[in-house]
Amino acid sequence: MTGRNGRTVRDLRRANRTAVLQRLYFDGPLSRFELGPATGLSSGSISNVVADLVGDGLVEEAGSVDSDGGRPRTLLRVSPRSGHMIGVDVGETRVRVELFDLALTELARTERPLEPQRYDVDVIVGHIRDGISEVIGAAGIAPEQLLGVGIGVPGIVERTPERGAVVHGQTIGWDAVPLEELLREGSQLPGTVCYFIDNGAKTLGQAEMWFGGGRGARNAVVVLFGSGVGACLVTPDADNGRAVEWGHLTVRVRGRRCRCGALGCLEAYAGAESLLERWREAGGRPPRGTDEETTLTAMLAAAYPPEGTEPDPVALGVLEETAEYLGAGLSDLINLFQPERILIGGWAGLQLGPGFLPDVRRHAMSYALKHPAQKVTVELGLLGPDAVTVGAAILPLADFFARGGRRPEPAPEGPAPAWQAILEERAPH
Repeated sequence: MTGRNGRTVRDLRRANRTAVLQRLYFDGPLSRFELGPATGLSSGSISNVVADLVGDGLVEEAGSVDSDGGRPRTLLRVSPRSGHMIGVDVGETRVRVELFDLALTELARTERPLEPQRYDVDVIVGHIRDGISEVIGAAGIAPEQLLGVGIGVPGIVERTPERGAVVHGQTIGWDAVPLEELLREGSQLPGTVCYFIDNGAKTLGQAEMWFGGGRGARNAVVVLFGSGVGACLVTPDADNGRAVEWGHLTVRVRGRRCRCGALGCLEAYAGAESLLERWREAGGRPPRGTDEETTLTAMLAAAYPPEGTEPDPVALGVLEETAEYLGAGLSDLINLFQPERILIGGWAGLQLGPGFLPDVRRHAMSYALKHPAQKVTVELGLLGPDAVTVGAAILPLADFFARGGRRPEPAPEGPAPAWQAILEERAPH
């Protein structure tokens, strides 16, 4: 049966299930009485939907609370054991794979380091496949229990009807890589397990907006500061976040050569890879044979030694210059988008930490226009180095909500429109 607006009874039931699941997930535990005002559904609809969800094993009792003059009200919550998601962070130093339950509690993880400057597609695909198998085996769950696999990648992600998610990662040498198609070829996962692939800065931003430092903000920018730099813009027109190639903003005409091939990009001065390269060029002596994260740790130790020890002027000078470049780059985001909040995440951003942040903030305020600068705060993200994998796991979680808690159908061609709609609803707010 179809109503005047084209919605079927099945559509209405799915929407009601979605509304109840979301409210219980973000605001629960709640009683049936509280769910009515929270969702706008009648008491009869709430009773029917809750009974349906309990019968499916998605909702369970979570104690009770006294009511005014009546019997205690039973509290309800989404059962954490009713589904599992995998989040994958395809970074520029490693591939990290994590398995979560429905409450986003980590159940298992594995990491595969990447050789410097080596982003062979076959190697990355192999790491993802092996990592998925490893975390499923470690947690002892059946692959059929997965709601999906979310993957955050460097670069621009384009969704095509023919090949699914295609990645354009110029800085890592990926030209229209059909990553979703490659992962499906020879996959050991059931056909109902979908891959959700998006830009890593965007998944980081989604995690911070749902569960971290972005909660409550309507206009925000979440910055991913790792080997390179990127950003996720969240505005009322892009509630689910939009990845912006902020790292390839030109900050110096005819400047240093960037990994993308252009001259003078912000990433050529502020990404961890270029920061460490400039330290070497200036005469710094990083430890040999170490990865970027270990080398950055050594640089910070040289620039900010224990009290009573003189800092290394070369390391300190490069870091101070980097803080100014980052601040200038943030000022462009402030002037262009006037966010109320800027959050800095990524392994390098978090490693530089609160000691580096005041200089970045000071330069951002000095370069930005006064009025928008007075309204913005610049802070570190709250979710730590796992934020990209958490954000990636949110993608199948959002799809699960959009389906009213139903399992996905086999191999959809890219995310369904409802998947985007759940992200846009900004459920935590």
